[in-house]
Amino acid sequence: MSLSTHPRRVLATTVVGAALALSGCSGQSGQGGDAVTLGFVNGGDTEFHTCLQKAVEDTAKNGDAKIYTANSHQNPGTELSNIEDMISRNVDALIVQTVNVDALKGDIAKARSANIPIFLTSVVTDDPSQILGAVVVDLTAVGALDAGWVEKDAAGKSVEVGVIAGAPGAASDMLVAGFTDALPATAKVVANQPGMFNAAKAKDVAENMIQAHPHLGYAFVANEEMALAARTAFTAAGADVKIVTVNGTDRGLDGIEKGELSATVANSAMSTGSLAVNNAIGLLDKKKISKIDKTPILLVTKDNLDKAPQYCP
Repeated sequence: MSLSTHPRRVLATTVVGAALALSGCSGQSGQGGDAVTLGFVNGGDTEFHTCLQKAVEDTAKNGDAKIYTANSHQNPGTELSNIEDMISRNVDALIVQTVNVDALKGDIAKARSANIPIFLTSVVTDDPSQILGAVVVDLTAVGALDAGWVEKDAAGKSVEVGVIAGAPGAASDMLVAGFTDALPATAKVVANQPGMFNAAKAKDVAENMIQAHPHLGYAFVANEEMALAARTAFTAAGADVKIVTVNGTDRGLDGIEKGELSATVANSAMSTGSLAVNNAIGLLDKKKISKIDKTPILLVTKDNLDKAPQYCP
């Protein structure tokens, strides 16, 4: 059965550089009937980031809010510059998909000094009192779900595991820690290298990994684009490595159906973006909304492909 025939459950449906692009439109929303103006500072250029931004833009437009967007391209310095540019536009709130949790301290201080609240996506700070709110992907739990699949599949046997991380910082570090910490004692991590969320880089890492560790049995890869590139490298080397990964994109689910990937943990970018905009506006309006909300996650294998949420708007 082709992927397009899978019934898909939608979890949320309502939903560069320092030069900012205006998108969406203005309208009446928020307290007193004033138009709400939001800034969205994106952290990178992966499919997750692209789908997250589309969800943010679509949801803002549907809610008659004005939205400005910028992309930091995995650079903390650019992120701070983007924050400063958004402040100069006097937005009502800033939604930030950060490059690095360590960069947030300066970002939040800069925004708070201008009385502009920050709403975070994917991660949350140690002190939530400093932010408007957040929609969090429990990245530690995401990694742990993949580790649980490896433990069940290995069934007590001693196995070698490789890790192809993303870019150092925020999301990747949490994912990898969640995975490695949850592995059973019988699963030994023999390699852990960054693929920088880049398919070509991940393919090179996988080629080197299988040469150094010919008995590798499993690989955890920090997103599906890299995972599929790693599959190409492992297959070319004649290695039967089972790959577990993250996201739940259409291509990733297709890879599971074809047997290229063994498992993924779906965490819909569409859900995250939609919740971020709706919750940020609601919190600005002093509505009874959870300050820290969570994006649903689901371990997806061949057995439950039809339960995977829609990933991208």
